[in-house]
Amino acid sequence: MQLELRHLEAVCRIAEAGSLGRAATRLGVSQPALSAQLRRIERVAGGELFFRGRNGVEPTPLGEFVLERARRVLGEMDALAAGARAVAQAAGPLRLGCILLVLVDELLRLLDNMTDGQGISVELEHSVTVLTRMLGNGQYDVIVYGEVGDHEVPLPEGTLARTLIAREPFCVRLAETHRLAGRQRIDLADLAGEPWMTLVEDDDGGPEALVAACARAGFTPDLRHRITDRKMHYDLVAAGRAVSLTQPTAPAAPGTVLRPLTGDPVTGRIRLAWNRSAVSTAQAALLYGAAGRAYLANLDNNPFHRTWWDARPELHPRLDP
Repeated sequence: MQLELRHLEAVCRIAEAGSLGRAATRLGVSQPALSAQLRRIERVAGGELFFRGRNGVEPTPLGEFVLERARRVLGEMDALAAGARAVAQAAGPLRLGCILLVLVDELLRLLDNMTDGQGISVELEHSVTVLTRMLGNGQYDVIVYGEVGDHEVPLPEGTLARTLIAREPFCVRLAETHRLAGRQRIDLADLAGEPWMTLVEDDDGGPEALVAACARAGFTPDLRHRITDRKMHYDLVAAGRAVSLTQPTAPAAPGTVLRPLTGDPVTGRIRLAWNRSAVSTAQAALLYGAAGRAYLANLDNNPFHRTWWDARPELHPRLDP
């Protein structure tokens, strides 16, 4: 076997994540598959690349050597992609990357009327890490992403960012037959013992914020399911097999109800970032305005969030007319 770019990427992700489990999630593979791949890489490299301990993994001296060169090679490839993108920029569409936020559906509709002769292509990712890396190497020109709790997503050089929604409180989705469904507001502590749907993104601070909030409420959440398909997600909740944290602008789904959590124990924000070499100030303002209007279009999906939002005008985005 010869080392390929995907092998170098895997080694870097393991080092960054500090554990095989987190790295596997970010790479979109199973942990056993990543462990097997690492063993093959180590055979080619001639020795172990990571010390494995109770608290995760750390690079060995050989691992540090491989990591230094892997990052250099991947950096050169990023530069190649960025250069190629710059050459093709004038002829190609503006590329927008998003995570699966509620506003995305409405944003797509609004962008259909904003081509301005260039055109806009939109792609969805399940990882903020992937989004920011692709923004940095020129594969995306603009990204819309979320941050949860105190987590701040590091952005690559040459980019600018603007906060779209400074704060929104996550609510809970549960089956309409759930014992707590009749309440207008739910204490997080009352959900102890429930099977939880884990958040789709694991690198935006969401899982850590949920676990920390549950710890403050006196329990450890049973993070049992991780499903990216919306319908399957909703069907599982409707069947009473899980509860899930959800954006407060989320739409209704058959067999489920959304309820706010007392005290807003988990909050997030939504941001827009762009590559300065690919996006003009005017284009960035246009996209910011479209994303803001897309968010506002979903405010009335749940009356409890409309009430919460109207009471906090300081959080409202300033949209261009």
